[in-house]
Amino acid sequence: MHQQGGVANGEVRLNAGIDVSKLHLDVCVGTTQQRVANDANGWNELTAILQAEQVDLVVLEATGGYERCLVCALQSAGVCVARVNPRQARDFAKSMGVLAKTDQVDARVLRDFADVLSHHADRHKFVTPMLDQARQALAELMTRRRQLVDMRVAEHNRLEHAGPRAARSIGSVLKLLDKQIAAIDAHIDDHMDQHFKTQRQLLDTVKGVGPVTILTLTAALPELGRLGRRQIAKLVGVAPLADDSGGRSGKRRTWGGRSEVRSVVYMAAIVAMRHNDVIRAFYERLVQAGKPKKVAIVACMRKLLTILNAMLRDQAIWAATRHLKPSEQT
Repeated sequence: MHQQGGVANGEVRLNAGIDVSKLHLDVCVGTTQQRVANDANGWNELTAILQAEQVDLVVLEATGGYERCLVCALQSAGVCVARVNPRQARDFAKSMGVLAKTDQVDARVLRDFADVLSHHADRHKFVTPMLDQARQALAELMTRRRQLVDMRVAEHNRLEHAGPRAARSIGSVLKLLDKQIAAIDAHIDDHMDQHFKTQRQLLDTVKGVGPVTILTLTAALPELGRLGRRQIAKLVGVAPLADDSGGRSGKRRTWGGRSEVRSVVYMAAIVAMRHNDVIRAFYERLVQAGKPKKVAIVACMRKLLTILNAMLRDQAIWAATRHLKPSEQT
């Protein structure tokens, strides 16, 4: 029965929130809270609890990888999972007046967040899709490559002030890191050829888009080619967001999004502004119109991303004539 005496249209299913840490999982289902270990036995126990309660939606935070196996276990059991950004969860908690932060409190807040998302009109946008094993393996290779490159940069920076003996040690480490990076690059090439050859070939036809950009877009932006231009720009963090209130019209700014993708798109746009006729003409037109150069660069990033998104959507190779205005074509 409804609170006002009417008959409810359907059975109300419970939602759950899970606070993930390295060693344990705090779960809140309805008004019940429980802690289980963050291991295979704990995942099985938690899955059984959620299935017994016929939970509609589970919300948990992205915690740097500690939640990855749990998400796979829940999805394999048919449980609907939404993995949200920790900033979103914390902002939601503050909006509810919850300022304290403990594992149990966080689990309850995530349950409340699940209650909201489960009835949201755009619920499907928050639900985490099934994990693509091939893309996950590529993401792990990408992460390891970035770690090795960061270590090589750190060692190279130390070389400037190193004495003779320290310099020899640094040199040995640099040689080892170069070998490891070459080995990782070979693994990445093989994996891309096996699983993402078509996407790689399409993106490789664009001037300014190099191997690292293709790797990052493939591994960290699986939505490329599946979303509209506005949605993909917001996802990466290159869409200007409004800041208006009443009669005030604030300055549009870009923020948020996936930083690792945005970084490689920035470098690709800088290169494309020199060597890609479409992006160069677009940049020059914006600057001549009086746009600040930083604004023009971000606009070039957005345009390049939009083009790549359309290419994958249509499975079409690069064609400059599609994107140049008639006055810009030679």
